[in-house]
Amino acid sequence: MADLGSLVEDPGEVFFGQSQPAFPLASRDRTPGSGATIKFIDGIFELSFYTETMLSPVRALVIVAVILAASHFLQADNKPSGTCCQLPQSSRANLLLAAAQPAAEEGETVTTASQESDPRLNGMIWIPGGEFVMGTDDPASMPNERPAHEVWVDGFYMDEAPVTNDEFRAFIEATGYVTTAERDVDWEEMKKQVPPGTPKPPEVMLKAGSVVFVAPEEEVPLDNLSAWFQWTTGANWRHPEGPDSDIEDRGDHPVVHVSWDDAKAYADWAGKSLPTEAEWEYAARGGSQGRFHWGNEFMPDGKHMANTWTGNFPNENTAADGFAGRAPVKSFPPNQFGLYDMAGNVWNWCADLYRADRHQQLAQAGYVVNPPGPEESFYPGDPYSVRRVMKGGSYLCHVDYCESYRPTARRGTPPDTGTSHTGFRCVVRPPVPAE
Repeated sequence: MADLGSLVEDPGEVFFGQSQPAFPLASRDRTPGSGATIKFIDGIFELSFYTETMLSPVRALVIVAVILAASHFLQADNKPSGTCCQLPQSSRANLLLAAAQPAAEEGETVTTASQESDPRLNGMIWIPGGEFVMGTDDPASMPNERPAHEVWVDGFYMDEAPVTNDEFRAFIEATGYVTTAERDVDWEEMKKQVPPGTPKPPEVMLKAGSVVFVAPEEEVPLDNLSAWFQWTTGANWRHPEGPDSDIEDRGDHPVVHVSWDDAKAYADWAGKSLPTEAEWEYAARGGSQGRFHWGNEFMPDGKHMANTWTGNFPNENTAADGFAGRAPVKSFPPNQFGLYDMAGNVWNWCADLYRADRHQQLAQAGYVVNPPGPEESFYPGDPYSVRRVMKGGSYLCHVDYCESYRPTARRGTPPDTGTSHTGFRCVVRPPVPAE
């Protein structure tokens, strides 16, 4: 049987049988500063000043029968930290192996240019380059977020919000692209990811589909992810809850069930790129070194700042923030740079390969400029799987269980994996000068 310990974070990231408390993750205070953001919307540049106060044809298959076995690898006495809104961490290959066995303070705004300079920039925000402290030194954080280290990032443009269903549909209609979740699994390709001699899973488990969050009807132990994550044949970006669902009237919702490969294909078509992890975290912070991009208080003045889980996870979402599931993009306040949904709603893919010890590598290297990501992926809990970085958390994150909507939070996921809470956004670099 596959190592079902890899269904959650690897041993370097989660301590089985121990509860990881959620505490503020500000690494250190930074001197407040000032800056400017440039929005490019509907053909107009707006300059605002502010002051600071998984292998491509193969995707992850999470089948209930697989994850039911996870309880044998987790301690029932304590919940595993940081997994409420995270897909079980094994690639589809490993899962099949197991299954086969019985807001900103803004000032004056100035218009400066026209969309004709570069049509790609419509709906993007200029993120000025700068230095920031990436990661955290807080001992209550996840090990893969430590240590804090200084990084310089050059300026770039970033999508104001995650790519929406309407935007992704335009890509599909223009190219005829078929997403990972819409393709059956290629067993010959899958065999490259699993130990030699692995038996072929039943054909029904190789049909096209994806992973869907389904809330249980009552409270369940938090050490069994199959209680809320279900493999659903026919689930994909067009049918996010399964074949009987659709995205009619949800054109402004973030597209989901996109693998890293799908996100990369979209970015290539659009003439853009996926952000590096450093770019994403720098942009998410918006100049802040607080626990959240808006500060250290989760609900300042009682206001919900992001789409997260409200109520008792995973069976009761009170929708106190206005949404029980994914929200239309821009439903919550932007950060200081003017970016929306940099916390919660859906996870965002990054370009980087994932290493649990990446921050340690960068800290040892000293002052780093534009880190591109490691040359190799390293994930001890699943040695046959390559992983890519995801950031931002999702609407499934809850303060009592995980806080992955923090800027420092990070996770590694096989690039062929899509879920009902995974999306992406793009960047354009280097900066395109205004005319």
